[in-house]
Amino acid sequence: MLPAHADFFAGGAGEERTLRANLAAYDRLRIVPRVLRATGDRDLRTTLFGAELATPVLVAPTAFHLLAHAGGEAATAQGAVAAGTLMVVSMAATQPVERIAEAGGPLWFQLYPQPDPVFTAAVVKRAEAAGCRALVVTVDSPVFGRRDRDLRNGFTTLPAGLACENMRDETGRVRSIEMNATLGWDRIAWLRGVTGLPIVLKGVLHPADARLAVEHGVDGLIVSNHGGRQLDGAIASVDALPAVAAAVRRRIPVLVDGGIRRGTDVLVALALGAEAVLVGRPVLDALARGGADAVREELERLTAELDHAMALAGAKRPAELTPDLVAVAG
Repeated sequence: MLPAHADFFAGGAGEERTLRANLAAYDRLRIVPRVLRATGDRDLRTTLFGAELATPVLVAPTAFHLLAHAGGEAATAQGAVAAGTLMVVSMAATQPVERIAEAGGPLWFQLYPQPDPVFTAAVVKRAEAAGCRALVVTVDSPVFGRRDRDLRNGFTTLPAGLACENMRDETGRVRSIEMNATLGWDRIAWLRGVTGLPIVLKGVLHPADARLAVEHGVDGLIVSNHGGRQLDGAIASVDALPAVAAAVRRRIPVLVDGGIRRGTDVLVALALGAEAVLVGRPVLDALARGGADAVREELERLTAELDHAMALAGAKRPAELTPDLVAVAG
């Protein structure tokens, strides 16, 4: 992988304070285990919008997988299927959603609503036709994040021969992804008229927005700061999670991404109110290292570590993980 491409995957916005905060937040959270809970064999199965998964560890939407491995997003999807979980396909994928769907497992589709509603509706219908089971609407990106590493490297466009394949219109032209500073709750209502898929908002950090999401009939939330790639200085995702979960009060599923590297991190996130987690950079690192097999191994590692941690913490199922099992280090 070229250094500029490695920086694209690894880097964040500005001075990367939020990127580092996502990791540091888990470092200062500690597990307070229960004992004599007779957990026996743990059951990590998780059901989201009708899809039963072997693990609550999902693949987050990330762009440009062909920069990491010749198998691209299709290989990532194959690894996810083999691990018994699902992948969220990025609108900025370098392979078309139809090709990625050939892996045969459940998929969700991540959407940046475009200023052109006709094209946006066409993209949504295309994702539906490919078999995607939920629409993940990114709401933390009214403008592109300012990513200093990419600016220093001059990485502003894909190499020749690669494109954001889900941005091809009916003429075959690849459109640029446009961030939309006019995006408001009215566009979420409009999307509800376009699709019958569950709508999940990705990028919610404030509990007031979580309450509004429930009021507007949203089907799920992902607590996320875009992996530290948008607003530098934003709160770490796991630090925002408890207040968002409290605001939602289990009326809709809450998921979280950002900074998850070990199974113990997954346990903490589930205990603080998430029904599942999404991982991005660890999956991309695995893809670059060894394609679909390495992606499967990475997801299975996180799942095995979670299973082990749950046994030691005294929980048989993810639903038994509760906030009292987590403390802040002194």
